[in-house]
This record gives sequence, structure tokens and C-alpha cells, in this order.
Amino acid sequence: MVLKELCALRGVSGDEGRVRNFVLAHARKHATEVTVDPMGNVLAFKRGTKPGAGHAMFAAHMDEVGMIITGIHDNGLLSYATIGGIDPRVVVSKPVLVGDKEVPGVIGAKAIHLQTRAEFEKVLGHKDLYIDIGAKDKDSAEDLVSLGDYVTFMSDWVEFGEGFVKAKALDDRVGVMTMLSLLENTYEMDMTCAFTVQEEVGLRGGRCAGYNVRADWAIVLEGTTANDLGDIPEHQRVCIPGKGVAISFMDRTSIGNIPLRKRLARIAQEEGIPWQLKTVVAGGNDAGAIQTARGAMPTAALSVPCRNIHSPSSVASFSDIEAQFRLADAFMRRGMA
Repeated sequence: MVLKELCALRGVSGDEGRVRNFVLAHARKHATEVTVDPMGNVLAFKRGTKPGAGHAMFAAHMDEVGMIITGIHDNGLLSYATIGGIDPRVVVSKPVLVGDKEVPGVIGAKAIHLQTRAEFEKVLGHKDLYIDIGAKDKDSAEDLVSLGDYVTFMSDWVEFGEGFVKAKALDDRVGVMTMLSLLENTYEMDMTCAFTVQEEVGLRGGRCAGYNVRADWAIVLEGTTANDLGDIPEHQRVCIPGKGVAISFMDRTSIGNIPLRKRLARIAQEEGIPWQLKTVVAGGNDAGAIQTARGAMPTAALSVPCRNIHSPSSVASFSDIEAQFRLADAFMRRGMA
């Protein structure tokens, strides 16, 4: 399965090379032209069969959240800085891989039975955590890793329940897979699929892609926060896994283009594609950069709801992933007419 392969790849922001190589190998089989810009984005253009039918841009980011090594200490432990938004409460005791050698390690903290009451009651921050690679001292650690090495979560792909999957990097390898699937098809409209970099640290690749691609519309394909666990009031749930692809009207970085957003909703209704509105203004994605780049572009986002996003154990529904592709495909077939 392509998504399983994509999620297994290590691709923290700034170190997307493995994902990029995978994308290039697949995109070159189907696209009319594939380029890599100086930022590292992959831009795959596929010419349509009907000149003048329009040009749609899709975007999904290749990078994932992770860490980078900032210190190697006398006791062999490593300190780190986060790349992207990671809740420190979800990483303690989680296994990781460090550097190109893929050195295994575990994120740790001061043992709970050695903590003072004040320490126990305090919420841990990343500065309170360390990575243990089993090195006895600094010299031993430096034989294995270096400052600036990237760190990724080590996480198994697990399919469970009624059509759910647990993996790292579902945000946004689901969107990457959807675009690879779109490239396999032929449409009347021209299409550019922008596989972007460094979304998790400020929409940097999306800003460059939005400047370089001149399309009539842009649709961002992403994984987004699902806030449906526990005793959460319905109006705070953002979106719900298993209820369909989420169409966003607004998030922290962009406001969706009204005609494009309404067109996507109408197509979903008419095609029987399960969909929902992303009902809470939360998060952000490449739409915020693409929408305002160069001369601007009408932009919308189609999101797959993910529980535990930005963690080693993100959870998504296969039916929502399928719905994202079906709606993107239907838009390419039907356009704005």
C-alpha cells in the first residue's frame, strides 16, 4: 500500500529527501513534466486533454514533525529542539530514530518515583526531556550521532477497528498519496500537484510553490485535527473521523474562497461523497501561503480528520482518505462549471 510506504519514510521538515525521491519515482511515470525547485518542492504538471478547460493546483506537504539534536552531554544523553508543533506530554517513553544511521533511542524524563512533589505537579516541557541512545558517555554518543541530526518517531503501521489506521506522519502523507493517485488519471483540465516542504515550520514550501504555479484554483489536501475524543462539546469537535472529508471555511492562516468551497460541497453532495465542515477555526496549512502568493489564487482545503495529530500514533479513517481522493477527482472531472 502506497500510504503505508509513505508513512514509513523519514521526512522531518528540512530533511524531506526520502519522501521526495519516492514521489519523484511515482510522479515521473504519469506527469507531463516534473521539476524540483530550489526549496525542494516537487512540482508535477499534467496537461489536460481540452485546451482552455482550466488549470487546477493541488498541494500537500511531504514533511512531518520531528526533532533535531542540539546537545550531546557527558552522560551520553541527547538534548533536542522540536521541529513543528509537538506536545511534550505525548513523547515521553516513545522510541525514535536519530540521524542518517537511524540510531535507535528513547525519549525519557526524570523517573516519576524520584521527582519532588513540585516536579510531579509540573507539566513537563521539551527542555525537561532527553533522548537516550544507550551511550555510556559523550564520546560514545558522538561516535553514533552528531549535532544537527534529525530525529523521527519510530511507529508501526497498525490497522484496527472498523477501518482505522494508526501511523506516524498521516499529516500529510494522506495528501501526498491522494495527489499521486490523481496523477494516474487523465482529465480535461491541466493539473499541477505541488508536493511541498517545510509546511510544519511556517508554510515555507507552499509559499514558493504558490509563487511559481499559475493556476485558476488551488486545493490543499491535508490531515487536520480531530477533537472528538472524551467529553468534548459538539461545537468544539473540529471534525470527526469516519464522517467524511472535511471542507474548511476558515483556519488560522486562511479563509477559503467562497465559490470554490461551495462548489466542492455541491459536488460532494451530488456525487454521494461523505463530507463534513471543519467547524472550529484551528490549525493552518499551505492554503495560507498559496492564497496570497504572487498575484493570489482562489484556494480551499480538503482535510482528512486525524486523532492524535503530530504524534507517533496519529489515527485516521480509510473511508475519509478515500473521500478526499474522490472529491479531488470529481472536481478535476467537473471543475467550476
